[in-house]
Amino acid sequence: MGVSVGYTARSRASRESLALYDKWLLVAIIGLLCIGLLMVASSSVMISTKYYQQPFHFLVRQMCYLVFGLFIGMFVMRVDTNVWEKWSAPCLLVCLVMLVLVLIPGVGRVVNGSRRWLTLGPISIQVSEMLKLSMILYLAGYLVRQKQRAQSEVLSFIKPLGLLAFIAVLLLAEPDFGATVVVSTTVMVMLFLAGVKLRYYAGLMFLMVVSLGVLAVSSPYRMARLTAFLNPWADQFNSGYQLTQSLIAFGRGGWFGTGLGESVQKLLYLPESHTDFMFAVLAEELGLFGVLLILMLYSILVVRGLRIGFRAYQTERFFAAYTACGITFWLGMQAMINIGVNAGLLPTKGLTLPLLSYGGASLVINCIALALLLRIDHETRWQSLGFR
Repeated sequence: MGVSVGYTARSRASRESLALYDKWLLVAIIGLLCIGLLMVASSSVMISTKYYQQPFHFLVRQMCYLVFGLFIGMFVMRVDTNVWEKWSAPCLLVCLVMLVLVLIPGVGRVVNGSRRWLTLGPISIQVSEMLKLSMILYLAGYLVRQKQRAQSEVLSFIKPLGLLAFIAVLLLAEPDFGATVVVSTTVMVMLFLAGVKLRYYAGLMFLMVVSLGVLAVSSPYRMARLTAFLNPWADQFNSGYQLTQSLIAFGRGGWFGTGLGESVQKLLYLPESHTDFMFAVLAEELGLFGVLLILMLYSILVVRGLRIGFRAYQTERFFAAYTACGITFWLGMQAMINIGVNAGLLPTKGLTLPLLSYGGASLVINCIALALLLRIDHETRWQSLGFR
């Protein structure tokens, strides 16, 4: 009996190792990408027709971004993670230079009052999206080099926090409060996974919560967003307009939705219906069933991503492990924040829904990050078979 169980366990492990990539993760990624294209087509019809006189302007652009992202992703999947570890610091340095350039008047492009984009001909680059991935790669490399010191020495723990503070200042100058929250929280989680002493971590978390709270209430527009979130119906035609329209979309969705393409809120009632508030349109057209499907796909992505990180850690591939966990937490948390904003559970942050919302920079960087996650999984499986 014991021999049979042991043989079965080894056989299962062998089959998992022989598979090149995590099938469940691939299913979740493909499912989110397909639903994303479908919802971009549906949610952007009216705004595309209004501004470009044809209904599928945003869908065509999103498909082009996806093809480009998949092409770059295929290249990333063929690059060893040791190369990313070697180039993590230069990549972050390039992103920091771009983050400074985007703040220069005449260089950075302003959209909706925020200066977040660099324009290179017909291409607009949202630097904060590149920064999220490059910061994860840099911190993963730093933790590998300084793991013991970061766990025992305050100075080695504070060094990455000084860099984070500099990045936060640049992001808030755009302003991009949402990206600041995502990057800061991801850094905190990665430091926690590296085994930083809890007394350092607890004090830092307290300081960060206080700092973010002060930043939230120190700016009039952020304070207006917080007030609108607490009671959007008090000023439903001004500061609470986006959230009330989003909640109306959720209310109309019911169990199975109004039907694909039948949303009323996307008819120029709900601002940013194809970007930040696409999930509200999805809830209206696909109902609770569609919402649960999306939550299930994101849950699979997060669980399998963390599993990939844990298996890499077990094989002592620490850079790969920290990178996998950082990518997974970043995408999972950003999805949670966007869904929470759409449902009225969190204040408006201006964050897209990974793999679903319209946005070239976001989609391409998400494809690169997930390709890197798949590469980490592939290397771990390959190593378990005795190859290098």
